[in-house]
Amino acid sequence: MSWHDELAHVAQGLELSRQALAELDHEQLEVRDKPGGPVSEADLRVDAILHEHLPRAGEAWLSEETEDDLARLKHERLWIVDPIDGTKSYLAGRPEWCVSVGLVENGQPVVGGILNPSRDELFLGAAGHGVTLNGEPVACSERTELAGASVLASRSERKRGEWDDARLRQFSLRSVGSVAYKLALVAAGQADATFTLQPKNEWDVAGGAALVEAAGGRILDLTGAPLVLNDPVVRLSGLQASGSSLAPALTSLVGELAPDRPVRMPGKRPSP
Repeated sequence: MSWHDELAHVAQGLELSRQALAELDHEQLEVRDKPGGPVSEADLRVDAILHEHLPRAGEAWLSEETEDDLARLKHERLWIVDPIDGTKSYLAGRPEWCVSVGLVENGQPVVGGILNPSRDELFLGAAGHGVTLNGEPVACSERTELAGASVLASRSERKRGEWDDARLRQFSLRSVGSVAYKLALVAAGQADATFTLQPKNEWDVAGGAALVEAAGGRILDLTGAPLVLNDPVVRLSGLQASGSSLAPALTSLVGELAPDRPVRMPGKRPSP
């Protein structure tokens, strides 16, 4: 299937987001706390812009900053958005945050767009179209062995000591704040893999999942099964992403680190 129209639509939405963010005074932003972390005026501004721009007739919406409408479950097409993935990094001035957009069709992430304005990086991709970074084709790593692999780890998880396991010393680790941005970097071949054993929400991963798959990689749950999105429970227990050649070895390691982990983490979603 051709996704040219959808890719252009995503690119337009991300450009509108870029313009809105550029107009904000980063030093004067209104910020409030909510369960799970801070939310800023920038999160809400981008959420409103994308909510107005992206969904068309017959398409549903899911975002971190919008109340969940379970009517989305009846729709084949769903836009899943994180207006700013990595709000803490954004507020701290660390260039490890992004705007993440994913289009899901029948549970499968098929179109993705991730914008990191701090680094002037725009990742776009769709099933059958591959992935571009600022218009240039990119693809996942073809590495086959875990030893010496470049792996992106959660900055907060490393600070908590969750990456101190001796089995992870074989990797060249790099800390990055936003999970969506980590997935974009894997899709672009700038790292071999990333994974987390901590729960993530569908809006954290939808855009990056589409990119990884479009770039020839695999994004899987902790059991090694493909991600299926637009679920009533939006919280995943974790994820793993890599080039296709590395996926079997990574799945084996993740299975050792997180045996018997459920795929979904039920629980009440905090109010946006």
